[in-house]
Amino acid sequence: MSNQLKLGFIGLGIMGAPMAGHLVAAGHTVYINTRSKIPDELSQSKAIPCASPKEVAEKADIIFLMLPDTSDVENVLFAEQGVTSGLAKGKVVVDMSSISPIATKEIAQKINALGCDYLDAPVSGGQLGAKNATLTIMIGGDESVFEKIKPIFELMGKNITLVGANGAGQITKVANQIIVALNIEAVAEALVFASKAGADPAKVRQALMGGFASSKILEVHGERMINRTFDPGFRIELHQKDLNLALSSARALGVSLPNTATAQELFNSCSAFGGKAWDHSAMVKALEKMANFEIGQKS
Repeated sequence: MSNQLKLGFIGLGIMGAPMAGHLVAAGHTVYINTRSKIPDELSQSKAIPCASPKEVAEKADIIFLMLPDTSDVENVLFAEQGVTSGLAKGKVVVDMSSISPIATKEIAQKINALGCDYLDAPVSGGQLGAKNATLTIMIGGDESVFEKIKPIFELMGKNITLVGANGAGQITKVANQIIVALNIEAVAEALVFASKAGADPAKVRQALMGGFASSKILEVHGERMINRTFDPGFRIELHQKDLNLALSSARALGVSLPNTATAQELFNSCSAFGGKAWDHSAMVKALEKMANFEIGQKS
């Protein structure tokens, strides 16, 4: 690949905006499109706004998507002014959204039929990982295409893995979200228990960070629970969407995910209290309601 590439980036939310920003900062020509206002950090940069996904696809050779859900990806790709109406043979579409693995395989076939390549490359690491370019990127697709795009992934993330064929990236992301949700639930239960039993939750967390219970969730989200900092982060409604993918896919496979279902119900409870936009660490609030006790209050 030449040093300067023509890249497209569609979807400039709290994750997409900093990710696109890293591509601009690396000196690439970046064509951008989003359904809402272009964030200031990009509107004041060398990124080039486009009127439609079609225009992005016409001008860029590699088009990245970072969108909320399966239906959003399908719309951006296949609507009247969508990406596919602007594609030419040899271009590459890279979907970094977290969407249905089943739909991903179908989308890949449609993109391939146009003479273009497709990678599913969902990410983990949240807003902080996007800003710091430390995202974990899980990729499904052809190895030769992956090797071509890998230097661009390295501008956005650190742990970059080709897992398998198209769909494998999304399968891995679903597995990731199961693990994250269950870890949040475990940390929340432990801290509610310890706090109501009379221990200082901050000191409990500190002690546990040195042992076998240590985890990134205990480190980052445990601190959020104690400090009551529930601004996203990663919104509960997005984690609900990911667990819906897990539970619907598991149902189709005949697999039981009992604790994933419990975690989803706790998120549903938070949502009922108006918490869709809370950070997913706020799952603890559902457990606190059941305990009639908030972490940090005197027992």
